[in-house]
Order: sequence, then structure tokens, then C-alpha cells
Amino acid sequence: MDNVSVVRIFTLTGLNETMDHRTAIFSLTLVYYCVVLFLNISLIVIIVLDENLHEPMYVLLCCVCINAVYGTTSFYPKLLIDLLSFSQEMSYNWCLFQIFVLYSYACCELSILALMAYDRYLAICRPLHYHTLMTRRMLSQLVSFSWLTPFCIVSINILATSRLELCRFTIKRLFCVNWIIVQLACPNSNTLSSSIASYATILIYVSHGCFIIWTYMHLVRTCATSKENRVKFMQTCVPHLISLTTFLTVIVFDLMYIRFGSAEIPQSLQNFIAIEFLLFPPMMNPLIYGLKLTKIRNRILSIIYATTH
Repeated sequence: MDNVSVVRIFTLTGLNETMDHRTAIFSLTLVYYCVVLFLNISLIVIIVLDENLHEPMYVLLCCVCINAVYGTTSFYPKLLIDLLSFSQEMSYNWCLFQIFVLYSYACCELSILALMAYDRYLAICRPLHYHTLMTRRMLSQLVSFSWLTPFCIVSINILATSRLELCRFTIKRLFCVNWIIVQLACPNSNTLSSSIASYATILIYVSHGCFIIWTYMHLVRTCATSKENRVKFMQTCVPHLISLTTFLTVIVFDLMYIRFGSAEIPQSLQNFIAIEFLLFPPMMNPLIYGLKLTKIRNRILSIIYATTH
């Protein structure tokens, strides 16, 4: 154990075994981050500027893209800086800030996906009441709720963690993780409040998952009796299902590894598991929705045609 009573600087050791290839990793990371920004910002601009896309489904898709930019920007720039440095360090306050951004990004993503499921449920299962229930005011309230609630929940977790006295400063990851910070606490520290906050957060977002399952049970039952609804399901629900499945898979896998994973796994594989939620969803979402949703695809094609002629 490191004999430290007050930790102010954390050392990140996730890159230790890959520094021999840091030039190649830096180049790939920079290109990947730029592509993620380009795809998500392009979709945001298209939706904002085209009034025909100012519908709930597209507004929520815009929120997903904004959230992707928000989450990835808290990780990739710092990773690029670390790849150019011989020592990877982060201050205590910046570490807590990174935890806040990354965790709120993940929680917001699930909240917005739950709203998208609710929107599809109303559009397909209750079409006559759709415009009455999903008004602009209601949509703005739901979107605000999907952002503010994760911010409040994650803030409580950060507050509980910030009260701990830490005796170690080494984080065996590419970025700061709340549960790992709790594990760095001194033996006499009371980690009960942090554990309660963490498990309460997990319970809240498991309930989001249950709500999504409930909506899709009704969607599948409704679509089974109508060809028109099956077409709607294939056009609008399949991209959402792919996005949802991808995100839940990488998040659950990462959570299970944090709590129960073996330290014997090679560091490179540990890094890959850790960044999956920042690797796949931000890239896949704009590609899936951009190719599958007819209005967005047609808008993209019209822009490409206009720029090449």
C-alpha cells in the first residue's frame, strides 16, 4: 500500500504495456475520434437545420448524437495526451470530473434510448393518441428529464466518493472509474454510502431496461397483426434495437468485469473491455440511423448530390 493520507494526483497505468506502439495507437485513436465527431455532428446539423426532421424520433436521435460527442470528448482528448506523455497522471478533481461526465453519458444514453422506445410504442401501438401525448412541450420535458436525472444521480455518487479518505493513487485503467476510486479508500474509511449510491443507480437504470422490455413486448404483439406496423417496426425500431443491444451489451460486460473480473487478463484486453461503451455506440448510432431511417438517408443523399454537381 502506498503511504498516502491525502491523494491529489492519480497515476493511470492502463497504457503501460502498450507504450511501445503508442505512435500507431495515437494515430488510430485520433482518426477514430475525428470520424466519431464528424458523423455525430453531421447528423446533429442535418436534424437541426431540416424542419422536416423536427419530429420526436429525430429530436431524440439528435440527443443521442449530442450525448456521444459529450461522452467521447471527456475521454479521447485525454487519451491522446497520455499517448504523447511518458507518465499518465490526472489530478483528483479532474478525475472526479471525468467520472461525472462518463457516468452521466452512460446514464443519459440509456434514458434517451428508453424515451425512444416509448416514442415508438406510442407511434405504433397508440397512433391515434400519438400527437396528443407526444407534444413539443411533453417532448422537451422528457428530454430535460433524461438529462437532468442522470446528472443528479451521478452527482450524488461523486459526492459520496469525494468524502472518502484515500490511501492509494494508482488506477489500473485508461480513465477514472468510481468503483475503483472506492477501492482505493483507506481501510478505516466508511464506503457504505458509496456502495448504496452505486447499487441504487444500477437499480434505477435496470428499471429503465425493464420499461424498454415492456414497450417492446407491446410493439411485437401489435406488429404481429398488421403488415403496415411491421414495416414501421423494421424501419424505425430495428435501428433502435441494434443501438440498444449494443449499448447494453458493452455496459453490462464492463460492469461485470469491474466487479468480478480477473486481474490475470492481459492489459490490452482489459483496456478494450473498458472502452467498449466509448468505442462502439458513438460510431454505430449515426451510421445505423443514417442508413436505415429514410428521411435522414434521403437528406444525406441530397446533400451529397448537391455538393458533387
